[in-house]
Amino acid sequence: MLRALVLPAALTLALAACAGSNATTAGAPPSLPGTEWRLQELGGAKAIANTEASLAFLDGNRASGSATCNRFTATYELSGSAIKFGPIATTRRACPPDLTAQEDRFLAALQAAERVASAGPDLLVFSKGADKPLRFSRATGAKPAQ
Repeated sequence: MLRALVLPAALTLALAACAGSNATTAGAPPSLPGTEWRLQELGGAKAIANTEASLAFLDGNRASGSATCNRFTATYELSGSAIKFGPIATTRRACPPDLTAQEDRFLAALQAAERVASAGPDLLVFSKGADKPLRFSRATGAKPAQ
């Protein structure tokens, strides 16, 4: 009788743990060199409409893109799904406060990046200390910036 009670209780706890998880289901990262991505979500919030934050993975372990208002460049190291960006250099154009705020969060998330994964056609970048990843969609018809 005890065994008859333990198994259903264990199953109930396991299902409850899975249902309560808000983790993003993520698969292996796509091949990154030569790809360019557009930011869709930053920390679970939609990117500001009519702005372009992007991330391009170039040859030679270089990355570049638009941080929202300014351009950036950095090196990166990729080992499996682990990623680390080197120091990020940016241009220094003056931007409206809302764009500057998004740009600051975007660059901080890239600098703290620890892992990449895919979710369907999207690229996810998980950063240390962030609850939700950066979510990117693949740029179409774009050649990565040099």
